[in-house]
Amino acid sequence: MHYGYFNGTILPTDQIGVGVTDLSLLRGYGLFDYFLTYNGRPFQWDWYWERFRNSAAGLRLPLPLSKDEAYAVVMDLIARTEQPNVAIRFVMTGGYSPDGMSISKPNLLILTEAIHPVPPVQYEQGIKVILDEYVREMAELKTTDYKHVIILAEQIRAANALDVLYQKGGEISELSRSNFFIVKGDKLITPNRHILRGITRRTIIELAQADFQVEERPVLLSELYDADEAFTTSSTKQVLPITQIGELTVGDGRVGSKSRFLLERFNDLVANW
Repeated sequence: MHYGYFNGTILPTDQIGVGVTDLSLLRGYGLFDYFLTYNGRPFQWDWYWERFRNSAAGLRLPLPLSKDEAYAVVMDLIARTEQPNVAIRFVMTGGYSPDGMSISKPNLLILTEAIHPVPPVQYEQGIKVILDEYVREMAELKTTDYKHVIILAEQIRAANALDVLYQKGGEISELSRSNFFIVKGDKLITPNRHILRGITRRTIIELAQADFQVEERPVLLSELYDADEAFTTSSTKQVLPITQIGELTVGDGRVGSKSRFLLERFNDLVANW
């Protein structure tokens, strides 16, 4: 059974309900964050809390809990699930609004969820993604607005792909729910504009410093043609190789040694978290 916190009360998640006058329902005004636990401990808690706090500030929503209070809630929820590892989802909405526009008091949910790992075959073979010309609004904030990728879902399936890589005017930004990297020789290159600054992205950049020349900069579509490897990073994907982008085969079309190396580095880190 999974549990959730809602404005000071902890209940089984299937017993939590949010009222119909909430601004997330009426106006799509809300934010979230999502992370995993390893060995019963939240991964990169300080970084995730910092991002959640920054997203709240960007939407002008006051945090109802301090960092330490939120951590205590998270640890309580983890203990109640009686599972070694779970996913944690923070959701904060604009709250109940008397006129459908004004913010009075945000609603905060902290939920435990089952982890849905990437199938091992995808790490062995890599994945295909399609291209789409789009930049997320307020990309640096983790808002609840993901309607664009939901609209594209049928197109992604029809292409036998698993996700979409966004670009605008020939400049790559990110995938729908994860960050993007390319490898060229000993260079590890990742976009730094129009993106959500992912915590797994940040972790991989730190882990790569000793073995790669890391470049955070604008990345052009044209650079895909001579990339040796490409991969995407997120909480659930970790380091997931991309072997095809649209009609373009990345490198030799096989999972590269450097993507594997970085995935091993990440797995070593979380094994002892």
